Amino acid sequence: MTKTKDNLFKPEKLSALAKSEQTTSIARDILADEASARQKKTDRLRALRLAQETEPAPAPKAKRKSKKG
Repeated sequence: MTKTKDNLFKPEKLSALAKSEQTTSIARDILADEASARQKKTDRLRALRLAQETEPAPAPKAKRKSKKG
């Protein structure tokens, strides 16, 4: 490994503004990913519900009369 100024010295610290912008950017990315996943799940469940509503409902089973003894 050759020694250069990049690996000998610590990198410069981020300013408070830069760190805040980085945090905000990461948080927005996470929220966008969660919203996308939630929308996909909602669409999938809606499609399943609509498919279930279009199928005819099964006829109710006849009730058995119980013997009283």
